[in-house]
Amino acid sequence: MAYITDLDVSINETEEQNLQAKGFKKIDVDLNKGAGGNFIYLWYKKESGAPAITRLQVTFKDIMAAGLINAGYTKIDKDLNAGSGGDYIYLWYYRGQTKYDTPIVDINVITDAKQDDDMVRSGWERLACDLNRKAKGNWIHIWMKREKQTYICDVTATDSFGSDQDHFKNGYIRVDEDTNRDAGGAYVFIWYRQTTDPKRALTALNISTNNTEYQALQQQNYQSVSVNTNEGTKGGPVYMWYKKDGSLDPIKAMTVLVNPDAVKSYVKAGATVIEKNLNSGNDGKKEYLCFNQ
Repeated sequence: MAYITDLDVSINETEEQNLQAKGFKKIDVDLNKGAGGNFIYLWYKKESGAPAITRLQVTFKDIMAAGLINAGYTKIDKDLNAGSGGDYIYLWYYRGQTKYDTPIVDINVITDAKQDDDMVRSGWERLACDLNRKAKGNWIHIWMKREKQTYICDVTATDSFGSDQDHFKNGYIRVDEDTNRDAGGAYVFIWYRQTTDPKRALTALNISTNNTEYQALQQQNYQSVSVNTNEGTKGGPVYMWYKKDGSLDPIKAMTVLVNPDAVKSYVKAGATVIEKNLNSGNDGKKEYLCFNQ
């Protein structure tokens, strides 16, 4: 089978011609759509017999990069928001061979959340970070398809960057949207690992935003992730919870949703959107944890 083996980005016509000459294929969707700025395109190579790309990450702050560099990720050094006035957005990739790595066989870019419904139903996996983050214009997300069906087998969270390298080296994928977005406080990120074995998968996720919900989830045999996703804000503690219960379907994918239209599409696709704001009790963006089974 042919895998995605290389990625690159063009920000002008000369770069487009160079990538085409090198055998790259262009995804004909402007990554700055609706925001002005450069015409920016994602390019990929698909080959058999070469090491496959297995993980993608996005950074929107320089401080997010150190762990990726130290873990051996490759940065595509082109700002995906160039000329638009938004955050500096960079795409990173990794060719992993751990038991948590599954080759990527297809990649796409979606600029309309109404299409998310079909992508979720078809087994595609979404990068959480909007490539137009903090710029005007469309909500733009990269989606990928893997060689085999994967499932979420571990989750955690961080409220600092010191352990990023270890998490990346241990097979974790960072959900690249800060759960404290626009709320002040710490940079908090949710992380997960994947497996191709449904028997190892988590079967339920949940969120508590107050002590009553916390105790209720404890009584339902959920396990909590110890990091407060509201850390450092004026809001109360918010925690993520998970469960492995053989009577429930395995979780195939998870993400954080910020765009209200994406919430509608995920619900339409049959996904579970936990409508408890990860930014509860503060003035930040409303964000929801979502998973599909």
